[in-house]
Amino acid sequence: MGDAAEHISPYTGDSRDKTSQVEAMFDSIAPAYDFMNAAMSFGLHRRWLRKAIAEAALGNPVEILDVATGTADVAIALGRRMPQARITGIDLSEGMLEVGCRKVARAGLGGRIELRQADCLHLPFDDESFDCITVAYGVRNFERLLEGYREMVRVLRNGGRLVVIELSTPPSPVVRPFYRFYTRCIIPAVGRMVSKDVRAYSYLPESIAAVAQGKDMTSLMERAGLSGTSFRRMTFGVCTIYTGIRGDLPSAH
Repeated sequence: MGDAAEHISPYTGDSRDKTSQVEAMFDSIAPAYDFMNAAMSFGLHRRWLRKAIAEAALGNPVEILDVATGTADVAIALGRRMPQARITGIDLSEGMLEVGCRKVARAGLGGRIELRQADCLHLPFDDESFDCITVAYGVRNFERLLEGYREMVRVLRNGGRLVVIELSTPPSPVVRPFYRFYTRCIIPAVGRMVSKDVRAYSYLPESIAAVAQGKDMTSLMERAGLSGTSFRRMTFGVCTIYTGIRGDLPSAH
């Protein structure tokens, strides 16, 4: 059994598979992506990122993979927080990677951050290559989520940590109506004006509503081979940070 978000694609009626559609969508919105990220979250995405980076820094990882790196915000934050780390960022979208490469160069981190085009379902790395893997706002775009998690577990070293940031639906019945109005009406309208992509920011709330959340997400992570999974809701639950470890956790004495 997979995840319902697998059946939500950016372009309704398009005959291409979801992976190809996601690649085309992010190529289309790449120039506006950073602006929209900040505007949609009212800047809160920076706070969420700091919390996730703190989780990733546990154990002082040296080799880090950032999946769905996009414009490299997470890769750059990892590089700044952990001067000992080498970071590889992968993404489907050449357009996003072009923006990311410019940002990495401006940050002076080109010597420690490598960005490359790759598919999360077919990672071009050997088994147990990384001490830590991060994914920010990417797993709901996976064509097959469980398979994507298993592929990440494959390249994660024993004892290595996976940290996932994903948008989610607030559990509070008081907050949820305001959230739905904002994500389903305001964000698509602004997205159409800024990015010129009619569907991209309508796909966003649809995929958030469909993706596994809370315990359903950690259950998928456990099926993929992770242990010690946990999740932490941020800002009324509009964002959730998930973590898991490859391998058995040490027993308490």
